[in-house]
Amino acid sequence: MLGEEANDDARDLELAIEGVAAHPEHDGNLRVLIATSRGELRTVLHPCGDAPGATIYVGGALGGFEGPANDLYGRLANRLRPQMSGLRLHYRRPGEFEECVLDVLAGVSFLRGFGAGPIALVGHSFGGAVVIKAGELSEPVVGVAALSSQLFGTRTVERLGKPLLLVHGMRDGVLDYAASEDIHARALEPKRLVLYAEADHSLTQAAGDLEELLASWLVEVAGSTPPISRN
Repeated sequence: MLGEEANDDARDLELAIEGVAAHPEHDGNLRVLIATSRGELRTVLHPCGDAPGATIYVGGALGGFEGPANDLYGRLANRLRPQMSGLRLHYRRPGEFEECVLDVLAGVSFLRGFGAGPIALVGHSFGGAVVIKAGELSEPVVGVAALSSQLFGTRTVERLGKPLLLVHGMRDGVLDYAASEDIHARALEPKRLVLYAEADHSLTQAAGDLEELLASWLVEVAGSTPPISRN
C-alpha cells in the first residue's frame, strides 16, 4: 500500500507495462516510451552491454530528465554507461506521490525485462522520497540515493533495509537539511548523510563533488568495477 501517509485506507495501486517503443539518439542513448495501463511513461535509456547493473534517475515534483546540479543525471548516466545502464525517467503525473512511485517500479520492471540488475535509485527533492518508497517496495533495488529530499513519503524508511545515501545542501531554502537529518536518524544501517555547507536546494554549488560521490557510490552498490575518472 503506497498511501499510508496521505490516507491509511488508500487502495492498492497497480500498473502494468503494455508495450515499449525505442528511438535511437545520435549519442547512442535511446528515447524509450513505455506504454502502461495508467498512461505513457517517457524515459531516456543509457544502455550498457557489458555489465548488468543499472540506475534509475528521477527529478522533483515537476519531473524532467535533467536532475539537479546542472543536468547531473545526464552527465552521470553517460559517465557510468561503460559500467552500468542508466534510465532517466519523467513521471506520467508529476507531483502525485503514489503515481510517481509506480513509475519508478515500472522502470525497475522495464530494466529487469532485458536482464538488468542489481538496480540503484537516485531521486531529487520530491523524488528523494519517491525513490525511498520505491526502494522499500522493490526487491531488485539494492541501494537508494535521496538528494535534497522531502520528508513526506519517508515515514517507513526503516523498512528500506538497503544502503541509503542522503545528500543535502545546508543553504537549502526550499527543503531544510533537517529533513535529511530526520530521515537518516530513522533509517537503519547501512546509511550515510552528506551535507554541503554552501549548497542550496539544487546542489549546484557542489556539483563536482556530488558527481564524484554518486559515481563512486553507485558503482559500489550496483556495479562491479571501479568508477571512471573524469580526467
